[in-house]
Amino acid sequence: MTALRSSFVILLIFLWAGILVLPQLVVLGVIPSKRYSLPQLFHKGLCRLLRVRVEIQGTISDIHPTLFVINHISWLDIPVVGKAMKGSFVAKQEVKGYPLIGWLAKLQQTIFIARTRPSVRNHKDGMQEHLEQGDSIFLFPEGTSSNGLVLQDFKSAYFALAEGYDGHGPLNVQPVTLAYSKMDNLLMSRGIMKLVAWVGDEELLGHVWNFLNAGRVTAELRFHEPVTIDQYDSRKDMAADCQRKIARGLSRALTARPEPT
Repeated sequence: MTALRSSFVILLIFLWAGILVLPQLVVLGVIPSKRYSLPQLFHKGLCRLLRVRVEIQGTISDIHPTLFVINHISWLDIPVVGKAMKGSFVAKQEVKGYPLIGWLAKLQQTIFIARTRPSVRNHKDGMQEHLEQGDSIFLFPEGTSSNGLVLQDFKSAYFALAEGYDGHGPLNVQPVTLAYSKMDNLLMSRGIMKLVAWVGDEELLGHVWNFLNAGRVTAELRFHEPVTIDQYDSRKDMAADCQRKIARGLSRALTARPEPT
């Protein structure tokens, strides 16, 4: 019965995507200022189909643009973040060539880069262009996914965006903790987290199938106080501070503790 339900969910996801593709193409051509509205609706539908409940703590920055820096755990991060906010994701170059997924990512204005330091510098102009248009950006500064329990080091090269921003005033940067804290209303254990976290060279389709056969997941987005580059001596200090704030938020989320007031 579980496998039958999972197969039905996959069919519904394809149908849901198909319903929104043509309207999104029209929006991009006719009213591009609304280009993020249908992708957000799409991600809301995905979370519903995938049985993911998204809980939010803190205040989402309403400054445009904002660079949201978020820890990375799974492919599931995309609909979770996309449901809560409007903006462009930064994804590795390989995603652009994925069947269907790459095309849908392009429709959402995803910025594709190779995950190397020289490439980050080379693609900075493209990301700056989005920021200068007032588009917020969702950035995963670990450069890859973690195990959902412990962060990997943030790459300070990504924070060069804050140094080179040419808008009015310094770029608004908001650290965001993403945590998968519960499955079927029980705190997430290390073993169960493997059903959510997508790490290493694990095959994507197999991981998605195993996730669909699991339970209902609670995802938390904890929004920390925004910062600007002029509060730090360097982008490395900014990256380290954002990493500390997000790591503390992850620890609190996994142990059902609220953020301090």
